[in-house]
Amino acid sequence: MAPKLHFQPQDTAFMQQKGITPDVVERQIDYFRTGFPFLPIVTAAVVGDGITRLTPEETDRLAEVYDREARRLAVVKFVPASGAASRMFKEMYEFVNDGKESDAVRTALNELKKFAFYDELMSLLPAEADERTIVQYIIEKGLRYGKSPKALILFHRYPAGSRTALEEHLCEGALYATSGDGTAHIHFTLSPEHEAGFRALVDRVRGEYERQFGVTYRIDYSQQKPKTDTIAVDLNNEPFREKDGSILFRPGGHGALLENLNDIDADLIFIKTIDNVCPDRMKPTTTLYKKALAGLLLERQTAIFHYLARAEWDEATTEDVAHFAQERLSWAPAPDFPTLSTAERERILRSVLDRPIRVCGMVKNEGEPGGGPFWVQNSDGSLSLQIAESSQIAPEQKGLMQEATHFNPVDLVCGVRNYKGEKYDLTRYVDPQTGFISTKSKDGRELKAQELPGLWNGAMARWNTIFVEVPIETFNPVKTVNDLLRPQHQ
Repeated sequence: MAPKLHFQPQDTAFMQQKGITPDVVERQIDYFRTGFPFLPIVTAAVVGDGITRLTPEETDRLAEVYDREARRLAVVKFVPASGAASRMFKEMYEFVNDGKESDAVRTALNELKKFAFYDELMSLLPAEADERTIVQYIIEKGLRYGKSPKALILFHRYPAGSRTALEEHLCEGALYATSGDGTAHIHFTLSPEHEAGFRALVDRVRGEYERQFGVTYRIDYSQQKPKTDTIAVDLNNEPFREKDGSILFRPGGHGALLENLNDIDADLIFIKTIDNVCPDRMKPTTTLYKKALAGLLLERQTAIFHYLARAEWDEATTEDVAHFAQERLSWAPAPDFPTLSTAERERILRSVLDRPIRVCGMVKNEGEPGGGPFWVQNSDGSLSLQIAESSQIAPEQKGLMQEATHFNPVDLVCGVRNYKGEKYDLTRYVDPQTGFISTKSKDGRELKAQELPGLWNGAMARWNTIFVEVPIETFNPVKTVNDLLRPQHQ
């Protein structure tokens, strides 16, 4: 075992200021030394074996279940929106800085009028602007989109004016994330430097959308917590120190947002990323399937609560619950499960039922990036469903990635209360061995960075997980600016 690190008084003071203990830092450095283990994947989840395909009739019925039950529930739409849009404009930066004109930049310039931000851009451009100036006014001067969050970029054009990604989430949230009292509660995670822009936009548009949809918005914001930052190390796995001698900590990736999610007091939480939105003409399909996923969760949750509320189980109940967990919660018992006593099987099954639950939309893999659905073996020998990234899969198992027919577009509905109505502490259901290590540089020096278990990956590894196929029309990500030229965004 490696010796414990000796931290200087200023190191521990800095950690204390962030809310991080030396023990946490030691564990992170141990992961740098040993690496994270690969997931023990058994096979890809496919339709009929881990992924449920709903019939149109089932979809409609489950959406009606949600519409009926949502009246009594506290519902929140949770939107991770912290990131800047700089990656969207990578090739535009290369064009401005280095004169490198890629096919993507040429396409953007040729089809400039198709972007929802065209009119605003034209109002800011100087007369006789050349192509380099036009691009500059998109990413740096003028619109300044290269420094903006995706939330504040104009995505779609309408007769009444263009809408930003944030506005599309307001409109979408009004359609399915509204509680019985008519409140559409939407929570955005953001970076501190962007909060003023978020608030200014919401203040400007909320009244119009409240009138249009007949709702009252409750908009909350939160920032990634300093205690979720992770230490950086040099290539010898020693703490990476800045020029002033202080230890470098870096943001812990989207897994850090589990703390933000855990703070939300709700019965149901919808999760969807900021750039996955569609114009109004495509919203009915998205809304229908969001409601159907939630309706399915509520049906499963009702059965779970029914079983857990029973003070005692007899042999027949234990058999029923085992069948339910396998058929309805995608859980497979360890090989020795049938040989255990009734009391031991009841203990295991109560533990399986008594945890948060998520229903995840899965779209057919048509070449878009995203985590794949797999059956994974747990430490007790049982199997459950997980969303795995390629970096979590051992090289000798990479072939399994080709067997995955679907991927997760970050389309989740989460049930976070137990059968007594108490909120789960979501931090208890993380698999800490599912982090990620990458190589970065700072001030010309190489370093290793560590990300926490991903929000919809290892951070939810010990939840009950149900995968449901949803139409590709519900997935409309904007990773580069030219994605806005796709038909679904026009």
